Amino acid sequence: MRRVRHDKKLGAFYLLAIVVLRPFLAIFTRHSWSGQENLDQGGQGIVVASNHLSWFDPLVVSQYLYLNGRPPRFLAKESLFRIPLVGRVIRGAGQIPVYRESREAVASVRAAVAAAGRGECVVVYPEGTITRDPRLWPMAGRTGVARIALVSGAPVVPLAHWGAQQIMWPYRKQFRLLPVKRMQVRAGRPVDLDDLRDRPMDAETLRIATGRIVAAITALLEEIRGESAPPVRLDRAALRRQQGDTAP
Repeated sequence: MRRVRHDKKLGAFYLLAIVVLRPFLAIFTRHSWSGQENLDQGGQGIVVASNHLSWFDPLVVSQYLYLNGRPPRFLAKESLFRIPLVGRVIRGAGQIPVYRESREAVASVRAAVAAAGRGECVVVYPEGTITRDPRLWPMAGRTGVARIALVSGAPVVPLAHWGAQQIMWPYRKQFRLLPVKRMQVRAGRPVDLDDLRDRPMDAETLRIATGRIVAAITALLEEIRGESAPPVRLDRAALRRQQGDTAP
């Protein structure tokens, strides 16, 4: 395992978060990691696409990436940046706000593409939110991760994790720190998007790329869990449209 140096380029807030969180995770979690070799893509920037189980899992993903030489830059909901203290820390640590369904949404993509271009590790949750699947499988993805990958040309490394939900169940704020939980994290080989890079950046191209990325994450999660995902992914957007059509 290649450990990252405490590089001053990360910034004071980033290093502060590391100093606070590393002992916490060392005490209350144990890890089972694999696929770290896929994070090393010849020194170039990468886009890590991950499943999203709970509000705790960014810490799990961060630990895995940081201790394997890839300090992460997360795309995070803009609302988090407006929380006192929390917002100041994550902004100071160079995380990237996501402005959903607004004119500023393109700024998130530009910032992510620029970070990848600088050789950094950009982390995206393709689902756009914590999964609503009853069995915690990845939902259908949004196209933002595909757009970032195709515009930047950076390799997309799929990543799956399991265990964070034992500490914080999806959409709940209760912590269950004891007994100590095992966090399983696995990175896969970059998703093959080469045949899509010269195509027009239209809805169909983005749909195909997004599907491949989410399929790769799901396959890794199947390996970790030792079971098969449902043949059809939960699609929140389609479900909302259906509910709207059937509403009285």
